[in-house]
Amino acid sequence: MRILAIESSCDESAAAVYETGRGLLAHEVFSQIDLHQVFGGVVPELASRDHVQRLLPIVERVLARAGSGDSASKIDGIAYTAGPGLIGALLTGAALARSLAHAWGVPAIGVHHLEGHLLAPLLEPDPPPYPHVALLVSGGHTMLIECAGIGRYTLLGETRDDAAGEAFDKSAKLLGLPYP
Repeated sequence: MRILAIESSCDESAAAVYETGRGLLAHEVFSQIDLHQVFGGVVPELASRDHVQRLLPIVERVLARAGSGDSASKIDGIAYTAGPGLIGALLTGAALARSLAHAWGVPAIGVHHLEGHLLAPLLEPDPPPYPHVALLVSGGHTMLIECAGIGRYTLLGETRDDAAGEAFDKSAKLLGLPYP
């Protein structure tokens, strides 16, 4: 099974093609750091507009590198980030994924951003066995999670105010360090 994945939850536009039995065939990430640096942080409207301009060309390049030139016949499904994230950025990725899926007659599947982080280690050659405990640090989230299996998670604890990433950002700002 060959899957096209699209990520647009915040300030990075990304796409990848993954195939069962072969692994990651191609991927590309574009970071918007330079766009947001002057503001000292991510501006949601600018992030969304940048995704509109960049996502389709990124997808086209990734498909070409993966050897999926005639994508309609070589992609079995499309996964896209469904949340959490910036609403405009998420809608941009979802619209592209659903449009391509409709045109190609394949399913489009929304993936929970945080579950994507929990599942990423399974792509490694020697993935961690279940059960295991994961520390998830992403954007405004810092969580300790027991992973019993795919889709079987127990939240053991999480921050109640600032997430670890936010604490780093605020400390850097106080120290006069540049974004990011």
